[in-house]
Amino acid sequence: MERPHTGSVIDGFTLGERLKAGGMASLWHASHPDHPGPLVVKIPVLDPGADVSAIVGYETEVLIHKRLSGPHVPRFVASGDLSRIPFIAMGLVAGTALADRIRQAPLPFPEIQRIGIAIATALADLHRQHVVHLDLKPENVILTDKGAVLLDFGLARHAELPDLLGEESTEPIGTSAYIAPEQVLGERSDPASDLFALGCLLYQMASGEEPFGRPKTVPGMKRRLYHAPKSLRAVNPQAPAWLEAIIARCLEVDRGRRYADATRLAFDLRHPEQVTVSRRRPTAGERSLAKRLVDLFQKRHEAEVTGTPTVARRKAGPSIVLTAVDLSEGLDALAAAILAETSRLLAARPDSALACLTVLKTEIIGETKTVDAEGRSLYIGRLVALKDWARPLHLPEDRVSYHVIEAVSAADAILRYAGHNDIDHIVLGARSSSAVRRHLGSVSTKVVAEALCSVSVVRVKGGASEKDPEKD
Repeated sequence: MERPHTGSVIDGFTLGERLKAGGMASLWHASHPDHPGPLVVKIPVLDPGADVSAIVGYETEVLIHKRLSGPHVPRFVASGDLSRIPFIAMGLVAGTALADRIRQAPLPFPEIQRIGIAIATALADLHRQHVVHLDLKPENVILTDKGAVLLDFGLARHAELPDLLGEESTEPIGTSAYIAPEQVLGERSDPASDLFALGCLLYQMASGEEPFGRPKTVPGMKRRLYHAPKSLRAVNPQAPAWLEAIIARCLEVDRGRRYADATRLAFDLRHPEQVTVSRRRPTAGERSLAKRLVDLFQKRHEAEVTGTPTVARRKAGPSIVLTAVDLSEGLDALAAAILAETSRLLAARPDSALACLTVLKTEIIGETKTVDAEGRSLYIGRLVALKDWARPLHLPEDRVSYHVIEAVSAADAILRYAGHNDIDHIVLGARSSSAVRRHLGSVSTKVVAEALCSVSVVRVKGGASEKDPEKD
């Protein structure tokens, strides 16, 4: 399809004036005869060969945004098919972008108070819907007469859905000026991360400076684990002590010292006279780098092992079945057999959600191909093929998700994904044995041996064609 322009019609949406946007997507005023009110269409930039995180971010945003409701998120209208042109249509939010207002910082303190209350209230509503935003920044906040509206859920995490983006990347995911310490360490499910980001925004509104700057490297982002920013009143002596205390609590490295939830933060902003401004500061020993890092990793370990509430993990939601299928050579007999077994298993477990996974093999040595002979994205092609494979299951879209993982080892990718997303059962196939497979060990053998959940291995009667041992 040609590049979108004013007057283009996409699935019935007519594009109007183009709006300002970042480099990851274009935004357009839009209209549709079946959908009332002014609309906005967001079209992600998914050029062939581009970073797959843009594709995963789009899929994540669609999965999460359509599940959200209320006055603090744009109204979700529709989304496009990756096989044609991806887009998200939503209601237009009329208001002032925080990014525009914050350029005038330092702002008057009563205004900072109002904005802080509005954002904290919006976060509380988001967290009640089991979503952590994870990319709270000025560009993602619109201030309206009725409060704050949060935009862009491409980096977000839903506690009851597998973490598409977290599985795709081993690097910290977020905006470096506002990313929380635990996000730097790879934790993507704690609502306290959004409160840290809000603390950064309050600091910036009150001082005109970002508390941690904009580091461009992972070591630079990790400095916030052991280097506190200047106190607010050292930067702006006119700032009230209560605001400095609130911000300091938001920016605590140890999540146990931050606000318990966004509602409590909003309460303190509404009642500054009740804020304790002489909070005990940790001793030098408590503030040592080793102590902080040990505390952070211990909290993560406890949450993973015991399910303690320091992390908003998947709770009270459906169990998840993971089906791994090799589609590198299209739909074959083994893929059909895996589909049949998955259908049987889901029929016996109607309360379960399904995560469909396929591995896009990467090379250890040499360049990995990202496009096919026609210049189309291999990643998008495999994702479309995975959805086509699962279509006969006729699952409602809130019960199934799709994941293409780029990896050298298919077995490692499956195991890592299963562990990261609390998978309850794995379904995968096994191809006919061969000397090389017996020598190296098959994917199915490794998954059965190392998975921390039950595993069903599917074989085709009479055997199947031989393939790379890393692809069975």
